[in-house]
Amino acid sequence: MTIFTQKLSALSSAEEFLEFFSVEYDQSVVHVNRLHILKRFNQYLRATPGTHKMEDDALRIVCRDLLKKAYEDFVRSTPAQEKVFKVFRDQEGQSIGLTSLKTTLPSQQRP
Repeated sequence: MTIFTQKLSALSSAEEFLEFFSVEYDQSVVHVNRLHILKRFNQYLRATPGTHKMEDDALRIVCRDLLKKAYEDFVRSTPAQEKVFKVFRDQEGQSIGLTSLKTTLPSQQRP
């Protein structure tokens, strides 16, 4: 494990990643989307070929660019639109009407 990957593995919060890679961010965006940003960053990183063979300096640049891209996804969009997590993908095209919700309330159920 290189020094860079050791430092990277010690990071845990979205803010720590953004600060480590010197990506400017709005705390209100990160507060609402922190897990989505990190998940998208991971997706981008996994989809980038050859990262496991890169030298630390090159990998740092790639990671910074991918993290910035992941963050910007949620500046321009919402978690529901980006569908990073399975729960959002499973709900695609489905909607729940108010009438169906009312029928689940105990006061609306008939004996």
